[in-house]
Amino acid sequence: MRLGISLGYQAAWTTPADHLAMAQEADRLGFAVAWSAEAYGSDAVSMLAWMAGQTRQIDLGAAVMQIPARTPAMTAMTAATIDALSGGRFRLGLGVSGPQVSEGWHGVRFAKPLQRTREYVDIVKMALARQPVSYQGQHYTLPLPDGAGKALKLGFRPPRTDIPIYLAAVGPKNLELAGEVADGWLAIFFAPDAAGEYLQHIERGRAKRGLGLTGFDVAPTVPVVIGDNAAWCADVVRPYAALYVGGMGSREQNFYNQLAVRMGYADAAKKVQDLYLSGQKAEAAEAIPQEFIERTSIVGNKIQVKERIKQYAAAGVGTLSISPYVGDLKSGIDTLRIVAEAYEESGVAE
Repeated sequence: MRLGISLGYQAAWTTPADHLAMAQEADRLGFAVAWSAEAYGSDAVSMLAWMAGQTRQIDLGAAVMQIPARTPAMTAMTAATIDALSGGRFRLGLGVSGPQVSEGWHGVRFAKPLQRTREYVDIVKMALARQPVSYQGQHYTLPLPDGAGKALKLGFRPPRTDIPIYLAAVGPKNLELAGEVADGWLAIFFAPDAAGEYLQHIERGRAKRGLGLTGFDVAPTVPVVIGDNAAWCADVVRPYAALYVGGMGSREQNFYNQLAVRMGYADAAKKVQDLYLSGQKAEAAEAIPQEFIERTSIVGNKIQVKERIKQYAAAGVGTLSISPYVGDLKSGIDTLRIVAEAYEESGVAE
């Protein structure tokens, strides 16, 4: 198992310089990958391109580039370009986002996300392989049949034609699709003790290609808070958990709320959502069960961090991507160093 860092996207309390400094420190410490995200603020691509020229060995990953935001050909162009800028260090994470962002921000219907994702990945792979892009699907037809278009191929030779593709997936069918068409899974709220439940769906997808889990990268993003008081550490994570379980989507379509239900927290998930959608965000955070946070985060002192790292490795995680929940850059750097030390002491390094 290798370590990664999830930088997220820019917020009121972060700066691009902070994210670059974190990525550079992770690079120095031997982390495998730094991931950048996007929602409806800062984009992942600009940050990754900026970091590509200012890091040395660490891979640079999109977690994720939103499928409704770009055509598949544009995504292939971008992936190939960042891979060239970084000397072959790019990882392409893709996700359909959610109905509110897809339809409200990008103006793209959210219907049939599984089929759209499948077709999108097909076209991206075709373009990266420098094949003439000709495709007839339910959602994408290239070239358009009634115009002057022609089947084009990528106009330069990238360092690699097989850039690793990851899917952000939550539900069982999405997990199966990730196993079938991707090289890795970007997970959220991953509980090591429930790994078998997640991985069975990925295995089903891999089996369609005659493959097992070997070579498939399970890469959860895991909040990390270092401290001697586990309850205090958990409180730092609560607003994030409440945002996703309670407010990331509508009452009818919130994939993270549904995940919490499948994990055994149906009553709490309903309460958190009711509170969050009624504007009671602090109360929603308080309603997140302590157990949920402890199962899906790393909270505590270095000894506890080391034990949790062992648990993630035993659960089949290939890249443990930590997300430091801190208030300033120094605390973020300190967290990276403590986790790196705990990782080395855990004995799970490849």
